[in-house]
Amino acid sequence: MKKIVLILGVLFMTMSYSQEQKQVPIISVSGEGKVKVAPDQALLSISIESKGTKADDVKRENDKKMDAILKFIKNSSVAKEDYQTQRISLNPNYDYEKKKHTYIATQTVQILLKDLSKYDVLMEGLVNEGINRIDNVEFKSSKMMQLQSDARKLAMKDAKVKAEDYVSVLGQKVGKAILISDNSQIYVPQPRMYAMKSMAMDESAPRETLAIGEIEITANVSVSFVLD
Repeated sequence: MKKIVLILGVLFMTMSYSQEQKQVPIISVSGEGKVKVAPDQALLSISIESKGTKADDVKRENDKKMDAILKFIKNSSVAKEDYQTQRISLNPNYDYEKKKHTYIATQTVQILLKDLSKYDVLMEGLVNEGINRIDNVEFKSSKMMQLQSDARKLAMKDAKVKAEDYVSVLGQKVGKAILISDNSQIYVPQPRMYAMKSMAMDESAPRETLAIGEIEITANVSVSFVLD
């Protein structure tokens, strides 16, 4: 009988404790932090595309041009770990009007350019070597890890300020955080301003084919604070 009473007593205390825990006043808010910085790197995605009626001829021509492109990149003092082949394809294309097949060979290379002042010279050289497609130019920062950390700290400060604003009229204070959720989306920051002029511009005009602007790194958090 004593054992039963003891068990019931423990259960009652546990239930009471759980109820007390549920009654702790909390406030849940979201916070956002943004850091803007001028990029100092660019990730370039360039391709060479060849077309023809014979698959082997098209592939051979495409390989020859890519060989020249890779040699040019190497001679442009780009470190070997900073460029990589991304995609190789050879596909048939049926022309319903002429009722015959043609073939398209494509090879894509991605280059991490760590000195933006070399962009124009590099791109002009790549065009001269045969690239006929610029697929993407993505701006980056060499200090991305630190910038992401700064954005997270700003997001936490923003969340606390919001919580303090809400409870200030209630005569309460914001206590310790009991739950933090990182809601940041994994994404590639895009430039706020970007432009690229044609390579076939007037040679007498100053070369300014990039407007790098700024990239924006954003962090979002959800925080639950205990109210004192």
